[in-house]
Amino acid sequence: MHYRDGMADVLPDSLTTEATNPASARIDELDAVGIVRLMNAEDAGVAAAVGRQADAIARAIEAIAARIGAGGRLVYLGAGTSGRLGVLDATECPPTFGTPPEMVVGLIAGGPPALTRAVEGAEDRGELAVADLRSVGLDGRDAVVGIATSGRTPYVIAGLAHARALGCFTAGLACNENAALAAHADVVIAPCVGPEIIAGSTRLKAGTATKMVLNMLTTGAMIRLGKTYGNLMVDLRATNSKLVIRARRIVATLTGVGEDEAERLLADADGELKTAVVARLRHVSPAEARRLIAAADGHLRRALGTAANGCGVDHVGH
Repeated sequence: MHYRDGMADVLPDSLTTEATNPASARIDELDAVGIVRLMNAEDAGVAAAVGRQADAIARAIEAIAARIGAGGRLVYLGAGTSGRLGVLDATECPPTFGTPPEMVVGLIAGGPPALTRAVEGAEDRGELAVADLRSVGLDGRDAVVGIATSGRTPYVIAGLAHARALGCFTAGLACNENAALAAHADVVIAPCVGPEIIAGSTRLKAGTATKMVLNMLTTGAMIRLGKTYGNLMVDLRATNSKLVIRARRIVATLTGVGEDEAERLLADADGELKTAVVARLRHVSPAEARRLIAAADGHLRRALGTAANGCGVDHVGH
């Protein structure tokens, strides 16, 4: 073992993601279609690797949903591609699920400049993670997911250790077995995708696996928190014309009215999709609809009770 920042560090050549892939040993001799077919064949195993982590991912989803439901947040922590993917997933939550930007936070070693260019050495400085977590006011109610393909990044390990000491739920996401971050994580998610077609280029299969897991973590947690009704985004924030149209169509689908009437219902509800649906189907004012939704902890299905039966929503579970 080597040690950096006082933490155990696995030798790079012992990492599966750093190994040489025999399937691509002569990739430089292939034409474009050969490269595409080889990459596609290698990518085909990524979903299976993620699937083998289903139980761990599910445990993390339940813990994240519980923390957010109790007033906490989800904080992603990573360096390089891992950090960028965490920031991306966090950024997508407000328009998709109507969450406030501070509910899901993405932190990357080196700060915002590292999103578009490499910040040399940032991932090796554990103290930067502690400073970054303090800067967002991390407390024991939060959930922290440390993302490190190698499983040994000092920035991520230090951040997880700090979070755990505060009482946060901690999860570690790596693409290698026996990840060093496991010592500081309540749940370890490790989809092992094997060597990349370009040795060590973990933006490829490892990056794809990471994105798949992050999709599951936030989507699963938001579903558990009532951010969907069936498979419809009932908490989306209509911040552009595409989402305005989607919101109108969802209201029309769930209430059985035409799109013009759906638009009026949304206007009366100040653009709140759930409020518009409950007001229509429960025959109440928008203010009373909001009260019913709050009493149902934000779950539209609970707020509707039996009012939705026969109102055009059979396709989402009635």
